[in-house]
Amino acid sequence: MTETTVLKLSQPGTISDPLTEVLRSGARSLLAQAVEAEVAAFLDFHAEERTEHGRRRLVRHGHLPEREIMTGIGPVAVRAPRVRDRVGTGETPIRFSSALLPPYARRSKSLEALIPILYLKGVSTGDFAEALAALLGPDAGGLSAATIARLKDAWADEHTHWCKRDLSARRYVYFWADGIPVQARLEDDAQCLLVIIGATPEGRKELVGLVDGVRESAQSWRDLLLDLRRRGLAMGPELAVADGALGFWKAIEEVWPTTRGQRCWVHKTANVLNKLPKSLQAKAKRALHEIWMAETKADAEAALGAFAETYGVKYDKAVECLIKDRQAMLAFYDFPAEHWKHLRTSNPIESTFATVRHRTVRTKGCLSNKTALAMIFKLAQAAEKSWRRLDGHNQLPKLIAGVKFVDGIEAVRQQHQAAA
Repeated sequence: MTETTVLKLSQPGTISDPLTEVLRSGARSLLAQAVEAEVAAFLDFHAEERTEHGRRRLVRHGHLPEREIMTGIGPVAVRAPRVRDRVGTGETPIRFSSALLPPYARRSKSLEALIPILYLKGVSTGDFAEALAALLGPDAGGLSAATIARLKDAWADEHTHWCKRDLSARRYVYFWADGIPVQARLEDDAQCLLVIIGATPEGRKELVGLVDGVRESAQSWRDLLLDLRRRGLAMGPELAVADGALGFWKAIEEVWPTTRGQRCWVHKTANVLNKLPKSLQAKAKRALHEIWMAETKADAEAALGAFAETYGVKYDKAVECLIKDRQAMLAFYDFPAEHWKHLRTSNPIESTFATVRHRTVRTKGCLSNKTALAMIFKLAQAAEKSWRRLDGHNQLPKLIAGVKFVDGIEAVRQQHQAAA
C-alpha cells in the first residue's frame, strides 16, 4: 500500500491536550478541597445548634449528584456536599448553600464573559458549540442555541434593572464619557452607545451609565445625565473627561454647571494631526506631547505658544483646532499630580470598549440594538472587575472638601514650600 504524504488536520474539538487535562484534574481537586473547607466552616459556625435530644442539629449528608461546570479550561466535574438539618417540625430549617458552587450553576463567570465577545465578533448562535469546542475541548457543552437565547434575554433584563438602580448613596469625583459607535446586524442605522465611567471617593472606577443614544446628540446626553440625577446622583463630578463632542459638554453644563471639563488629549492630538501634512505629523506629535507632559501649566502654555508660532502661518486650521479648547485642554493642572495620567485622556473607556468600537461588519446571525446593548453591558461588567484603582486616591476626599491644587500640588502645601 502506497504511503500518503497528506497530513490529516485535526478538527476543532478533537485535539487531546495532556496539559489541559492536568489543569482540569488540578482544578477539580482544588475546587473539591475549597468546597469541603466551606462546608466545614459552616458546620463549625452552627456547632452549638442542638436538637431537642441534645444531638448536633447539622450534620454531613453525603454529596449531591456529580455535575459539570463549564470553565475557561473546559468542563470540570464537581460534587457539592449536602448538609442535613435534623430540625424538628415547626422550626425554620438551616440550609447550606455553597458560594463556590451556586445551585444549578452550569458555567463559570469567566465563560459568561467570553460569550458576548464571540457574539460581537460575529460568531452566530448556531456556531457557538463548534467555537467553544475549539477553545475549550471536545467536551464543551451546555451552550446550545436555546441556552444562548435565554442568556441574552436574561442579560437584557439585567441591564434594564441596572439602569433603574438607586444612586442616592453614590458620589463620583471624576467622569469619563464617550460615545461608542456600533453597527448591529439587524439594524440599518449605526447605533451610538453613551458610556460614563466614574471614580468614587475611594478611587475605584465604576460603570455609571450605558445607554443607546442618537449620534451623541446633546438631547441624548441630557436624558442620560438627568436620569442619573433623578435616581439620586445629586452632585456632579468635580471634573469630566471626554472628547470634543459638543453634545456632552452642552448637556453637562446644563445638568451640573459647576463640573469642570477636560478634553481628551488623544482625541485632540489626532484631530490636530489630521490637519497637517503627513511629512510633519511625527514632529508635530512630539511638540503636542511636550504640551500635555509639561511640569507646570505655565510651561504647557509656553509649549502651546511655541506650537502655534511654528505651524500657525501655513497651517492655521491645525493651530485653531488646538487653541480653541485651550483652557479645557489644561484643566488637569488644577488637580492632584498623581491623577494627571488618569485625567489627560478618556482611556478607561477606550481600552474597555476596544472590542466593539467601530464594529460595522455585518455577519450572519441576529443581533439587534437591544441584544448588542445587553452584550456590551456584560462585557463592561466583566472588565469592571479588573479596573485599577486611581493612583493617589487619598487626594480625592480633599477635592470633595474643596481643597485647591495648583500645578498638581495642594495650594496650602505649595505656600509652605514657597515660605521655606
